[in-house]
Amino acid sequence: MDRKKHLRRNATDAERRLWSRLRASQLGHKFRRQHELLGYIVDFVCLERRLVVELDGGQHADDVAYDERRSCALASLGLRVLRFWNDQALLETDGVIAAIDLALRDVPPPHPNPLPRLRRGRGSRTRVAQSVRA
Repeated sequence: MDRKKHLRRNATDAERRLWSRLRASQLGHKFRRQHELLGYIVDFVCLERRLVVELDGGQHADDVAYDERRSCALASLGLRVLRFWNDQALLETDGVIAAIDLALRDVPPPHPNPLPRLRRGRGSRTRVAQSVRA
């Protein structure tokens, strides 16, 4: 079975609780859950606002360096990472949602390595494409 699908089907209580508040654009932005970025599967991501939300259980306290590398790798894509403990998501759900909503309102900084703009309209074909047509 696909790892992302496995994680979605076997979500923790904290993930289920938070997903019930993030799904269906309830905060005005679309979130995806268990989405793959740079080989990492993040808990929740709003691609439009470049915001990643991670829920951490007790095992994350043992490997802080891994989480830091992961956050830095995601930041290299221009993503902001918010981390919460599972206990926070379960016991302080409204506070977690408020923090996520505040981050969504924040205008994301420009991407550090923006993609080149695609030309549109007349004359947008490249020379290679034109030579193939001829």
